[in-house]
Amino acid sequence: MNGGDEVMTAPAGPTPPLEWKFSQVFGERTAGEEVQEVDIISAIEFDKTGDHLATGDRGGRVVLFERTDTKDHGASRRDLERMDYPINRHPEFRYMTEFQSHEPEFDYLKSLEIEEKINKIRWCQTANGALFLLSTNDKTIKFWKVQEKKLKKISEMNLDPPKAVGNGSMACSSNSNIPIPCLANGGSPDKSYNYLDNDFSFPPGGLPSLRLPVVTSQETNLVARCRRVYAHAHDYHINSISNNSDGETFISADDLRINLWNLEISNQSFNIVDVKPANMEDLTEVITSAEFHPTHCNTLAYSSSKGSIRLIDLRQSALCDSHAKLFEEPEAPGSRSFFTEIIASISDIKFAKDGRYILSRDYMTLKLWDINMDSGPVAMFQVHEYLRPKLCDLYENDSIFDKFECCLSGDGLRVATGSYSNLFRVFGCSPGSTEATTLEASKNPMRRQVQTPSRPSRSLSSITRVVRRGAETSGVDANGNAFDFTTKLLHLAWHPTENSIACAAANSLYMYYA
Repeated sequence: MNGGDEVMTAPAGPTPPLEWKFSQVFGERTAGEEVQEVDIISAIEFDKTGDHLATGDRGGRVVLFERTDTKDHGASRRDLERMDYPINRHPEFRYMTEFQSHEPEFDYLKSLEIEEKINKIRWCQTANGALFLLSTNDKTIKFWKVQEKKLKKISEMNLDPPKAVGNGSMACSSNSNIPIPCLANGGSPDKSYNYLDNDFSFPPGGLPSLRLPVVTSQETNLVARCRRVYAHAHDYHINSISNNSDGETFISADDLRINLWNLEISNQSFNIVDVKPANMEDLTEVITSAEFHPTHCNTLAYSSSKGSIRLIDLRQSALCDSHAKLFEEPEAPGSRSFFTEIIASISDIKFAKDGRYILSRDYMTLKLWDINMDSGPVAMFQVHEYLRPKLCDLYENDSIFDKFECCLSGDGLRVATGSYSNLFRVFGCSPGSTEATTLEASKNPMRRQVQTPSRPSRSLSSITRVVRRGAETSGVDANGNAFDFTTKLLHLAWHPTENSIACAAANSLYMYYA
């Protein structure tokens, strides 16, 4: 299995580090403002064009943003060039709409509360000017259509009451000035005016004119409508959904199973991966994340709590319990501890745009895998090595089980992931790159930049050809402030075509560009 028709070509030399600047913030907190639990962002996703951004929160809401800097220029590119107009500007977004995707539920059979928190959002293909997306909580996936609708409203009546006259020129003045008594339902107590009566007869001088409402549709409004609900297919909490490149199917994954769905069919799915043992006491690992290959509709990858990634081919068999390829890093002898398996658990995987590489995030590191080389990762980046002596404390307060997401740039030259104290790291993964930037989710992203530059350390094994970088970061920032483990940046997304990152710090959405 090769990893795609396009191959990432290495540049002639290492790319220089990017200088990140603040772009926008939505939902910024004022000093001392208490954050409501339901407002905390739990999912972020750009669409394939990068013109739309969706966020989900713990209150079950989905908020959509649209790009504005590419619209309303009112001139062609040639005209703008003549005017020396700055075409290459950083992406700017504005609030578009929001809707309630999920509500809290209760499973009476299992006596289990199902919270409304949005776990994942995935954009689907657009059609007829409408946007489509999938959203999921722990148990139920929903397929949404967001479209502009014209608002119809009654603007006026076709006739003013004083000007209402008889039917055409046949109405005489004597009839037009006589008030006609009316009932509440619009009828008339006078038998001669009761048009629904079987003995109906035209009154002398013809019928009075009808007053009718005039309906106009001037304003447009974005309306979100749930097209389908995919429910009752998972016994365990859904951790991933992923669209297929065929545009017709998608997968949903929980701790033990992966199901394949058709977007048009909501009452049936096919179980393609099942790792549940006959005896649950024999359970040693669970599925943590799953994603389809970006271009090959028959290929998908899923990660496990043991730090391994399995690549499966849907053409091999209907039930893909046997993998086509297995990616895992050999354990260094003598390095095992109580926390080894916990921090090895992969919380997120992402395919590169061309499908050649897979990026994975475990608790301490980012790893980049070449799907043509299963001997080990081609690069490894240490996100917060200063936490290693504090693993016991992090285990006590459950922080060690935090699930950080990761993302790749559209050109595949950089990777990013979050950390604590609302920090996120950006690493260059092109050959020879030493880029390892630390940024803070605030209006001054470089404030927490560590002054000592990170240098690539020597590989522990020349066999795996791994580059390890970023380990020099200390436990305090450049200002001498201690890191705050209660604030964490779990969710972030990289714009598909430009160097722009959207990340969530509690209920605030920050956007940066370079």
